[in-house]
Amino acid sequence: MTTTDASSKTTIHDFASADGKFHRSASVFRNIVSPDPDAEFPAETDRYVLYINLGCPWAHRTNLVRSLKGLEDIVQLVVMDYELTEEGWTYTGRLGTADRDPLYGFTKHSQLYFKANPSYTGRFTVPVLWDKQRETIVNNESSEIIRMFFTAFDAFLPPERRESAHVYGGYYPPGMQNEIDELNNWVYNTVNNGVYKTGFATTQEAFEENLYPLFASLDRLEGILKANVESGKGPYLLGQHITEADIRLYPTMVRFDVGYFTLFKCNLKMVRYEYPYLDRWLRRLYWDETEVTKGAFKNTTQFEHIIRGYAAALKSKVYPRGPIPYILPPVDKMSASQ
Repeated sequence: MTTTDASSKTTIHDFASADGKFHRSASVFRNIVSPDPDAEFPAETDRYVLYINLGCPWAHRTNLVRSLKGLEDIVQLVVMDYELTEEGWTYTGRLGTADRDPLYGFTKHSQLYFKANPSYTGRFTVPVLWDKQRETIVNNESSEIIRMFFTAFDAFLPPERRESAHVYGGYYPPGMQNEIDELNNWVYNTVNNGVYKTGFATTQEAFEENLYPLFASLDRLEGILKANVESGKGPYLLGQHITEADIRLYPTMVRFDVGYFTLFKCNLKMVRYEYPYLDRWLRRLYWDETEVTKGAFKNTTQFEHIIRGYAAALKSKVYPRGPIPYILPPVDKMSASQ
């Protein structure tokens, strides 16, 4: 959910094109932070800032990996308001967010983009990875930022937080990359982005064109998890341990019942009632407070920001208060029938 350039005749909340379909624009800033000290953007402590809001799933995945990797003292975090206003993302101080940009005193996210490039005409998206030394945007593509966070800063982390300590050899291990990429591709098209293509559709044709593939993919994910559990392969998408595939799916699934089912009309089924294996997977991640995750999934999930943000995006003056609870109890507290 982002702003358009000043020359556009559409308003900030016109997410669909003239054909009634939602088309996501490609990210523009695509540089990489590298562990190489001679790189253009070398990994350093307290040099980079991650700008997010807590409602956006794309921003959520970057914040999640920042926490999973223990980068809190290495990469600064700035949290904006959850509501997309006619001026774009802004700073308000609501619900614990920043009241202004701590680096420059900006009150609008667009100001950061114009500082990086005064002639910028694209969208003012989150997340943004900012370089305080060069005073520019390094990258605003979430899928690339999380991969930087996986490896680029490992030299500054204790051994147990480095990718080499991961059971598989990392969240995106070389031996599993093809399998992860293949899964990520269809999950992105039909699920991560599919909920947006469904929820922001402005014609019945565009709505149904994306609604049914979305639920076909949820059925497919349910089948993968069921097969993994029943075969003893493990409770996650690729087996016994969390990988990038789980990380990328989680922000969408944790928003599904509270946001996409209620507000985006993705309402053929609810995760908690019709997808028992997806629901158990989701709860296992959310409630995990072991040394592996240190509560990163739960701690980076803020339901009030999610619900209010999506209601505002749809220009609704009211927001849903259910389902209650927003997420069901931990897996080990479920009854035998759940």
